[in-house]
Formats: sequence, structure tokens, C-alpha cells
Amino acid sequence: MADIHKLAQMFKELDDQLVGCMRCGMCQAVCPIFKLSGKETDVTRGKLALLDGLASEMLKDPAGVNEQLNRCLLCGTCQANCPSGVSVMDIFLKARAIMTGYFGLSPAKKAIFRGLLKNPKLFNALTEMGAKFQGIFTKKVDDMLGSSCARFNAPIIADRHFNTLASKPFHKIVPEMDTPAGKSGLRVAFYVGCVIDKIYPQVGEAILKVLKHHGVGVYLPSGQACCGIPVLSSGDTATFDTLVGMNVDRLKDGEFDYLVTGCASCTSTIKELWPHMYKGDSSRTYDIGVLARKTMDISQFLVDVLKVEPKELAGGKSVTYHDPCHLKNSLGITAQPRTLIKAAGCDFKEMTDAGTCCGCGGSFNIAHYELSREIGSRKADNIMASKAKVAATSCPACMIQITDMLSQKGADMSVKHVIELYADSL
Repeated sequence: MADIHKLAQMFKELDDQLVGCMRCGMCQAVCPIFKLSGKETDVTRGKLALLDGLASEMLKDPAGVNEQLNRCLLCGTCQANCPSGVSVMDIFLKARAIMTGYFGLSPAKKAIFRGLLKNPKLFNALTEMGAKFQGIFTKKVDDMLGSSCARFNAPIIADRHFNTLASKPFHKIVPEMDTPAGKSGLRVAFYVGCVIDKIYPQVGEAILKVLKHHGVGVYLPSGQACCGIPVLSSGDTATFDTLVGMNVDRLKDGEFDYLVTGCASCTSTIKELWPHMYKGDSSRTYDIGVLARKTMDISQFLVDVLKVEPKELAGGKSVTYHDPCHLKNSLGITAQPRTLIKAAGCDFKEMTDAGTCCGCGGSFNIAHYELSREIGSRKADNIMASKAKVAATSCPACMIQITDMLSQKGADMSVKHVIELYADSL
């Protein structure tokens, strides 16, 4: 259990933020989980009511409180649509930290978060070993989607169709980089992120190709760690502080105009959560603020800074686009990825409900796969109804979820990151 004085302070911070909720119920109309269950405890208003008496509720039924708090995708749709401007994500993350302080981390999470994520070299070594032997335990399902499934009954994998680990991770392809500004006169730092590094290295390569094409110098330091969103979502604030500190120490000494990422979750975490949730060494606070202000999604950088424009004549492959929650809801970025798709000469087809959650939610997909799959199945139906040949998005985690859903439905299409489409057109 966490220090009682620390828990008391966290309770106070939570109480101060809860007063903003007017219990209007607007969140009911947009919550993807409530849409399926119809339970008040699954919607933000119900969870905030629960948190309003969290201390007493924890004494009555701590396990029940923890379960309800974790039945949430942290998609931010409720916050983006809240007329009172309640900082829902901040409240939920603090509440999860309180619960983790009370219960402690599970042995599995402790091993993953503190054993692996805090040790990038060990994490890299184990995933590289896993990539070599994964063929023993997995088999291909769909070559177009690149999906596989388990050869044997594995409860944690269930019926998932998933992308396997890359045979060669991005950090082995490009260990580090430090190139000067070219014709653009700009230099960027490139934060890779775990999923691009270990599953989709081609996305990282596409980003570097595009930056080189536009004459943008790149600062890519080695030894980058996880951005921290998985551990923070599980309430492990201590490991979050460690990971942020590790990344800041890698990035702070580089000279660059912007920090770009190809992962919506990483972008949102660095820009929104690093400054507000970091409670570690105060000497890093200034650097965290500077990095946060410089951080941009790659499509935002290309469109808003480099002024990439759509082609007047498209006629290329037909593409639809899924808005990742962390871009649309947290950062308000929706137009730039679509502009980039059109700049690639693709025939863009808007799907129905492009901005609704795909159902991934990180660890939510593991803990509540049936709910995740039901939400994702609706997304897949909308993608297929668009009649596009490519489903594009800006988040590698969404790529994993969408690939799973489309593969299970036998869809005749591929899943791509928007930057891949643009890079292929150059």
C-alpha cells in the first residue's frame, strides 16, 4: 500500500476536480461502452458519482470500485464532449493511481512495467528473441492484412488475429540518427514508440523517408524508452515518472525545432500527460514543458508546418480513415491526416462514425476482450461499408485492433499508417 499521506493528498486532489461534473448525462450519448451495456456504472457520470465517495466506497467494496474504474477505454470522448469542461482523463488516471496505491500492482504488471519497460535493453533483447521463435506458436491467417493467430490454445491470446513481432525492430534498422537541416531549414527529434519499434518498423522508415524528402534534419537518440501511457493507465505513477525521466534525459540535449511521433498515443502522452502527471525530479520540469510544446503528430507537422497540400487529381487506391481517440479527442487533430491521404494521391472515402473508438484502449483489450471486440466489430463494419481497399489510421495500436477485427471478418483490404501511404507516393 502507498504511503497514507500520499494517498490522502491524492484523495484531496480528486475531490477538488469532481465538483465540476453537473451530472448532465451528456457522456451517455458518446460513451462506446455505455452504448453496449446501458449500465450507469459504465458511463462517466456513474464513475464520477462513485469517485465522489471513493474513500468510503473503497472500505465497502474495494475490488468492485477497481473493476468499475477499469471498465473504461480512456478514449477521452466524454471529456471532448463535456459541456462543463471536466478533466475526466486526469480524474480517472488519478483515481487509478489511488487504487494501485491501495492494492499494489499485480505480479504480472510488476514484472512487465518494472522489470521490462524500465529496462529498455532487456525489453529489446526479449522481444528480439521472441521474434525469432514466435513462428513455433503462431500461424499466418491473412497475408494481405499480415495477421496471425495462435497455433495452440492460449487464453491470453484467445481468438485474436494479431500482428506478430517484426523480424528486425526499428532500433536495429536505424539505431540512431543526427542529420543537419536541409532545404526546409528545420530539424526534428523523432520519438519512435514501442509499437512502431517492435511491430511496425516500416512506419518508422516511412517517417524518415518523408522527412528526408522534405529536407528536414533528424535527431534520433538511441535508448528511447516507453512513453509511459501503459503504466500510467494502470496507476503505476512511480514507473511513469521513471520512464518520462529516461526519455527526457535522451531528448533534452538535442537541438531541434519540433518533436514528431507516428503514434497518436505517444503524441498525446508527451504533450498532455508528461507536463501534468510527472511528479519526479523537479529539475526536469522545464525540459518536459519544452518537449511538450514542441511535440506534434507527423501528419500535423507535414501539413501545418511544411504546408503539404492534397493533390488536385487523385485517382489512386481507395482509402478510408479511422480517427484515433488520442488525436481526435485529446489534440483535436482530424483534418491533417485526411489531407496527407489526399496528398498521396489516394481516393479518399469517409466512413460512417470515423471518430468513434475502435475498442482497443491498450490494456482494456486484454482485460475486457469481448467488449473490445464488440466495439471493434462495429468499427470494422463501417470500414468495410466504405468500400475502400485500405483502412488508414495514425496510431499503431489502432492498426493492431483494426487488423484483428477485419481479419476475423475476412475483409479483402489492408491496414496502413497514413505516413506509409504518403511515403509510397514520393
